[in-house]
Amino acid sequence: MEARAVARHVRVSPRKARIVVDLVRGHSVEKALEILKFSKKSAARPIEKTVVSAMHNLAGRFEHPVEPTEMAVREIFVNEGRTMYRIRPRAQGRAYRIRKRSSTITVVVDYRGEQQAK
Repeated sequence: MEARAVARHVRVSPRKARIVVDLVRGHSVEKALEILKFSKKSAARPIEKTVVSAMHNLAGRFEHPVEPTEMAVREIFVNEGRTMYRIRPRAQGRAYRIRKRSSTITVVVDYRGEQQAK
C-alpha cells in the first residue's frame, strides 16, 4: 500500500532541492526525517514537511497505528514549478530579467510491514 503527497509552488530552486531529495530516496521514513532534520540546506524544511504529510496520508489508511520505521520513501522527485519574472534595472535604460524559480515536490511512501523493516 502506498500514499503520496505533493507540495506545489515551493520557493526553492529545483536544482538545489534535488540535492536534498537524493539524500533521502530509498530510506525508511524515520531515517529520512532524521537526515532532513540535520541538513543545513534551505530545501530540507519543505521536503521534510512533504514527507511527513505523505507519512500521515499512509497512516490514515490503517485501522492500527503504523510506525515510521515500517514505511519507506519509495519515490521522491522534484519537478520545475512556475517561474516568477522580475525586472532588474541596468545601465543606459536596459532591464535584465530575474527568474525566481519554484519547485513541485512529490513524495510516495510505501508500507513495508514489520518483517521487512528490520
